[in-house]
This record gives sequence, C-alpha cells and structure tokens, in this order.
Amino acid sequence: MRITPVSPGLLVEEVTGLVAERPGRVRLALDGPPPARPVALAERVAVQLRALGRAVLVVAAADFLRPASVRLEYGREDPDEFLDGWLDAGGLRREVLDPAGPDGSGRVLPRLWDAAADRAYRSAYTQLPADGVVLLAGALLLGRGLPLDVTVHLQMNPAALARTLPDDERWTLPAYARYDAEQDPARAADLLVLVDHPDRPAIRRPERGDCGRGGS
Repeated sequence: MRITPVSPGLLVEEVTGLVAERPGRVRLALDGPPPARPVALAERVAVQLRALGRAVLVVAAADFLRPASVRLEYGREDPDEFLDGWLDAGGLRREVLDPAGPDGSGRVLPRLWDAAADRAYRSAYTQLPADGVVLLAGALLLGRGLPLDVTVHLQMNPAALARTLPDDERWTLPAYARYDAEQDPARAADLLVLVDHPDRPAIRRPERGDCGRGGS
C-alpha cells in the first residue's frame, strides 16, 4: 500500500469523485470517530455535489440512536453496548437507506431521535430525486449490513484517538478497538483516509498488483 498525503480540499474532491459520476441515487457512508470529523467532511462534500447539480441530504448517525431506555440498559459507559446497541440500524434502514435505494420511494427522514432530549425529532420527510445522494456520517457504521453503495473510513490510530477524544468519552475506546478487530473497516471501505491529524489527511491506496478487498 502507498500513502498519499492530501489537503483537506483535495480530500473533499476525492470523496466527491466517488459519487459524482455514479448514476441514480447514491448512499455513501463516511465512517469515523468524532475526532475524525465525519459530519464536517460530509457537509463539505455536500456543497461540492450540489454545485454539480446533485440533490444531497447529510444524515448524522447520531440522530438515529435508540432511546435511552434501550441503549443505556447496561449503564451509561458500557463499551460493548455502545458498539452493538446504540445505533438504531433498523430505523436508519427503514427511514433513510431503503427509501434512498434504487427501488425506494425517495422519501427519507433526515433525523429520527434527539438523544439529548430523549424524544423523537419532529422533522419533515425529504423527497430525494432519482439522482439524489445520501451522505451518512458517523462512527461504527460498517459491518452492520446497512445497504450502502460507497463507503469511506476515516481511520485514527489508537494513540491518536485516545489523545483527541474528550475525557468523558474515553470509555468508548474499547468499542473502537473491538470494531477495528472484528469489522476491519480499513479493509472493508472503498476509500481509506488516515486522519491522525484531520487537518493533514492522507489516502492509502493499493500498489499496482495488490489484491483488492476480498482477494487472496
């Protein structure tokens, strides 16, 4: 593998290029822990895609968490539950990803659950056109069977993640370690971006002759 440093602007162009030439609706996931800034990257990519004439909806995975009574059943700082039980994957499929698919209605819900208030948002549905794009941004998204067309993983090494997570979120570190070990998002994603320093990202590309994902 070779690592290519890029500017934040070139990274936006790289991700935009994954979508721009694809016909029909596209569901792209930007997967990474909060310090990797997946939502901020999604917002910047959305600006570029809209300039190209595509309708875009940015969806934050944090707006599709389960109610507190479910996700905090085993306590507020259970890393296994954080990985396995916080995201409402069923709601995300039902309200966003299935409708945004090639055979879906295009009627998607931008956000479902306000975790801070622990109640449903009162958001109106959005109608995506036939070439609309959903940019799903958040952490721990891969390996859940979500119907996605393109995936980008924003990777931080364990030391960088430990250094940049707020103190009150450091209990989640074992969840990210388990996610890396069990799901191998660096290999599963269509594009891997190294963001130990988010202002100085780098893209890891296969060398000529390397096996692709799933190769042996």
